[in-house]
Amino acid sequence: MRNLVISSTVVLLAALSLGSAEARPHGSRTNARTEQCNRLQQQFTHAITEHAEAKRAAEAKALQKKAMKFCAGEKQAQGIRAYATALKMLGEQPIEP
Repeated sequence: MRNLVISSTVVLLAALSLGSAEARPHGSRTNARTEQCNRLQQQFTHAITEHAEAKRAAEAKALQKKAMKFCAGEKQAQGIRAYATALKMLGEQPIEP
């Protein structure tokens, strides 16, 4: 009986430990995505000034506006993808995290 109580306690502590470990990466992942949104926004701002006359510049600007909304609305992954697409429309390679 005592072994069962000890085993249950060990399992419970392990589960609690895993739960708290899972919570931390989510917060840091959000911060990393926010930082990536900011870096891509800066890259886009620079790229659009260099490629203002590009064939798809207007389309890229429209996509950049969507990316800004996604990043501000806690949909950073979608914002990052939108920025990457907008940059590619201008002939730029998006920076990596």
